[in-house]
Amino acid sequence: MRPQPLIAVTDVEASSRWYQRLLGCRSAHGGREYERLVSDSGLILQLHHFEVDHHHGPIGDPTDKPYGNGVLLWFEMDDFDGATVRAAEMGAEVVMPRHRNPPEGDGGPNHWEIWLRDPNGYTVVLASPDGSAE
Repeated sequence: MRPQPLIAVTDVEASSRWYQRLLGCRSAHGGREYERLVSDSGLILQLHHFEVDHHHGPIGDPTDKPYGNGVLLWFEMDDFDGATVRAAEMGAEVVMPRHRNPPEGDGGPNHWEIWLRDPNGYTVVLASPDGSAE
């Protein structure tokens, strides 16, 4: 099984550029209505315009904010430090600065995280690989 998350956005092209820069991924579709973002490991995120219904109907209601309430877009990054630098260079809104999970002790993923807000208001979590916060 491979997850294929899809989020509704107000500007597919701008969101695509934002995620490509932050995650170091690339476009595999492009366009104003729909985008597939991929890395060497495959599909990592799909973007769909709120107001385009294609053959399936609308994806979401653009007036129902905040978008993604209760949803975290979580990405484990081999290049966590580089992604953190790119986030700062982009001026990405920081929800929670870099921190260890768990804050102390053993157990849990024992990795680094930073929580950001994307241009549409979705919460994006970047995490280093499990066990990397030794």
